[in-house]
Amino acid sequence: MGSSSLPRPSPLPHAVVLPYPAQGHVIPLMELSHRLVDCGFSVTFVNTHFDHARVWASLPGLRAETGPLRLVSIPDGLEPDADRNDLGRLTLALLERMPGHLEELIRAASAESERGPVTCVIADQSMPWALDVAKKMGLRSVAFWPASAGLLVTMLGIPSLIEDGIISADGVPTSEHRMIRLCPEMPLMNTAHFVWNCLGNPITGRIIFDYITRGNKFIETAEWVLCNSFSHAEFPVFNYAPRIRPIGPLLPGLKLDRLVGRYWPEDSSCMEWLDQQPPKSVVYVAFGSFTIFDPHQFQELALGLEKMGRRFLWVVRPDLTEAVNTAFPGGFEERVAERGRMVGWSPQQRVLAHPSVACFMSHCGWNSTMEGITNGVPFLCWPYFADQFLNESYICDTWKVGLRLSKDAEGIVTREKIEKTVEALLGDSEVVGRALELKEIAVRSIGEGGSSFDNFNEFVKSMKKAA
Repeated sequence: MGSSSLPRPSPLPHAVVLPYPAQGHVIPLMELSHRLVDCGFSVTFVNTHFDHARVWASLPGLRAETGPLRLVSIPDGLEPDADRNDLGRLTLALLERMPGHLEELIRAASAESERGPVTCVIADQSMPWALDVAKKMGLRSVAFWPASAGLLVTMLGIPSLIEDGIISADGVPTSEHRMIRLCPEMPLMNTAHFVWNCLGNPITGRIIFDYITRGNKFIETAEWVLCNSFSHAEFPVFNYAPRIRPIGPLLPGLKLDRLVGRYWPEDSSCMEWLDQQPPKSVVYVAFGSFTIFDPHQFQELALGLEKMGRRFLWVVRPDLTEAVNTAFPGGFEERVAERGRMVGWSPQQRVLAHPSVACFMSHCGWNSTMEGITNGVPFLCWPYFADQFLNESYICDTWKVGLRLSKDAEGIVTREKIEKTVEALLGDSEVVGRALELKEIAVRSIGEGGSSFDNFNEFVKSMKKAA
């Protein structure tokens, strides 16, 4: 009896996924990686050595090999003790050192017979040079944007902003506090709040502006441009830039056995505390991974939470202010012990989904914005830097699901303002109602037949066809 060889099945896609080394970038790309694994992909997830160590430290017992999802790392080009909150210095080091390391990693990953060769690179658009690495290596490439599509079109529109005289060739606004719209029905944007102008100092801003303008050209080589948003949230932007395909909200932490990619250990005991609180009674307070308060503002925030007289859950990162363990006002912790809870980091998606949470005092990072929306929680907006001012405009002016916490003449959000704004928000049934309506729209978008669901499936089919 003659023998015949069966045809070898075509290899499944093997994606190398590369986030910018910041919490708000790692988390959505980690969730995207999990979804790709669910669809049959192998994923090699590439952090910097520094961020890789933080993720590992936050979850003792974590294994680098978690089935089809493999965690690896490469150097970021900085010394181990360098300040990685210096975004200018970090970004320059990434650009200088990481492309070569990424190419070496891709070659090594492709040599592993078990996973098969790398077939595509999915790069954070804040790491745009990785798209060029993919092109040079003959690999398919995908740009992923973890923030709002509105911010992405602003960055891609820099040449037009310069040509129209709105900003100089260095990215500096040509007139103070000018308000513009990039396309009809987008939120009005203050040119002083363009992302490169909100990074703490002009030198960092110029470095990031140059990095953006140099990186914009690489997006043209990407087969797909994916975005962690949903159609209804930014409909005018997606009409204006149809190449950007929303696949969000990408919500981490829905499955407890999945790695989220957080930098700090989660204190899940707060969930038991929330279980003991009445429905819609808790003000959840969290300011992401970058916000830093000076001691005066930190104390004013604490006193505002005390003054409002409501239950609260406050995420107090170890580096939220100087000497955080001794920064609270005298006697504060004892006075609020019966109605307030402070934790170092929380399982935020689970917190926002809890029925006891009434509202979300937030820095308006995009991940937090998407998580709040998808749980129908109204916002108290307190942006700190970068894209958070645009996100605040979406929340307060476009979707109308939150209120601003405005600063006084000295730049402080006072305890009185905190108390007054909390009461105004929770007493506004229209804002609360709109938040619930937007939740339903967001949930439908990621459900079967929703626009984000369909975009993601189309992307997956496309990447499998020629894998």
